[in-house]
Amino acid sequence: MKETSLEAMAAPALNNDVHSSSTAGSIRVLMVAGGTGGHIFPALAVAEELRGRLEARRDKGVKLDILFLGTGRGLEDRVIPAAGFPLRKVAAAGVKGIGGWRQIRNLLVLPRSAIETAALLREYGPHVVVGLGGYLAGPAMLLAALKDIPTVLIEPNAVPGFTNRVLAPLVRMAALGFEETAEFYGLKARVTGHPVRAAFHSVPRKDHVPPFTVLVLGGSQGSKAINECVVKSLPLLEEGADVRLIHQTGERDYNAVRQAYQERGLPAEVHAFIENVPEALARADLVISRAGANTVAELAAAGKAAVLIPFPGAADQHQLVNARTLARAGAARIIEQRDLKPEKLVSEITALLVTPVQLEQMERAARGLARPDAAVRIADLIEEFAR
Repeated sequence: MKETSLEAMAAPALNNDVHSSSTAGSIRVLMVAGGTGGHIFPALAVAEELRGRLEARRDKGVKLDILFLGTGRGLEDRVIPAAGFPLRKVAAAGVKGIGGWRQIRNLLVLPRSAIETAALLREYGPHVVVGLGGYLAGPAMLLAALKDIPTVLIEPNAVPGFTNRVLAPLVRMAALGFEETAEFYGLKARVTGHPVRAAFHSVPRKDHVPPFTVLVLGGSQGSKAINECVVKSLPLLEEGADVRLIHQTGERDYNAVRQAYQERGLPAEVHAFIENVPEALARADLVISRAGANTVAELAAAGKAAVLIPFPGAADQHQLVNARTLARAGAARIIEQRDLKPEKLVSEITALLVTPVQLEQMERAARGLARPDAAVRIADLIEEFAR
């Protein structure tokens, strides 16, 4: 992207009511990315890339303004402000996959979501709206499209989620993490790869020697099934390879899992949430994890071998499809949750740890899937539309 593109974007050429709050030299990008880490962290990777390139052009008098739109629940309330970006909160609730009174209650929230989001669009006047799926992205992207504000959808999964499929006819462009997703978006598709923070691409290679470190990740909210299976596996792990564990449990299971390790006197680090995942990956010989798109992309960027246990309740089994992409490349092993037993899990862990050559082959395969320029390419698309 040429330097002059940002100067052109900053020109006060947009005079409709949507951009009535514009100021000369200001570029406004609205990032709709709330809920789970799978929505938040890719958005932060792109936002940080945009911020970095604008700071490098500060002498051109162009100001970048990035605002995140979320619900204020979960990680977003902590992680987004900590990264130096403002967060605006609106009411929102999901309606897919639930029933009864809860679905009725959540449906009643939709009009409020639409009103609050429409008010924000008028007030903030974004030049581009970027969505990453989730129930808040639906009304935000729809309203932006109706106001003719350019929209860029980031689809990280091999199989698009419900919201992103519904939005397909409305968005201007779809930035995709997987080649096979392009069929859902036709001429709007751009295969950019999945954006992850630069720190994941800088994880150093590790020599695989005892004592081995196994990192257990169940997603940003933890996985009860993985937590329970790992705890039941502890007696078997004691009998096998010399293993140390770093275990992210999620808030719900933290106390129970920590107590289980303490009772057995095993060396382990137990965290409800790991803030510095790249540092934990750097210490790991092997990763046990779910297969969300963000996790899969981070494993590839860090070049880490993994045993993936896809979440069976994921829409359209997209985690299983994500996991198979790594497995076909030779970067991961898969255990479906229906087959998840302590004996099976320990067998996979032991077989890999006692053959460092195989771990190294899996790591090379993982790195081969990484797209280090994904955030750059998506930022280019955003710049192009904001011009």
